[in-house]
Amino acid sequence: MNGVLLLRIWRFAATRLVIITLATIVWGWLLLFFYSQFSEALRQLANQSPFLKQFTNFGSGNLFTVTGAITLGTQHPLLISLIGIFAVGGAALAIAGERQAGTLEVLLARPLPRRSYLLTHLVAIFAMVGLLIAALLIGMAIGAVSQGLTGELDLGRFPLMWLNGVLLWGAFASFSLAVSASFDRPGPAIGLSLAFLLANYFLEILGSFWTDAQWAQEYSLFHHFEPGEILAGKADPFDLALLVAVIAVPLAYALWIFQRRDLAAPA
Repeated sequence: MNGVLLLRIWRFAATRLVIITLATIVWGWLLLFFYSQFSEALRQLANQSPFLKQFTNFGSGNLFTVTGAITLGTQHPLLISLIGIFAVGGAALAIAGERQAGTLEVLLARPLPRRSYLLTHLVAIFAMVGLLIAALLIGMAIGAVSQGLTGELDLGRFPLMWLNGVLLWGAFASFSLAVSASFDRPGPAIGLSLAFLLANYFLEILGSFWTDAQWAQEYSLFHHFEPGEILAGKADPFDLALLVAVIAVPLAYALWIFQRRDLAAPA
């Protein structure tokens, strides 16, 4: 890992990171506020209409319990978009973007090994993701205290929830970085990275809306980050092990392919 490059990456992303961190804190608070204010009314409506009840489930979450609301919030498209800016977009541009701009060759002309360059980007993105997940949990903790929901939540399980969240988004970042190492243009790298993210999201949402397709959720990485299960003390160690494996395999490929590639100056 290279400290100078790490600071450069963070400095380049600093403004966006501050704005999105604040937005993530607000989102975490808003989840608990919305649950506290509207969950009872939604529960009554769902009891009157079984059809509506089916559509109150979103992913692995629901609007009827505080843990279900938290799970729903972590799988909401808004939060996925916020974190995906760094975990998917930033990772996909890490190598392919520099390659197209013609700056990668300049960086590698210095005494900076390719392996160190790639791992520095991975560490920087993991740190950004860790900060955003922590901001989300801080917002949730503020919401739980302000709305009087601390009795329904075990805040002592938040660290495990943080770890699981970081591993989930680390898996997407590792895949995106591997794709970025394989292309000379950011277009294909971003496209494949987003396709991987959306495919996992589609499988998770499909299984929640269509009972006969619940099996599809098991093939989604999002299904292996369930805050509700963690907060209930039912965390599955297999989820953590699977996410670690999904991080390791693309990373090993990225280290291999990036070392072998010919990076002649772009025309």
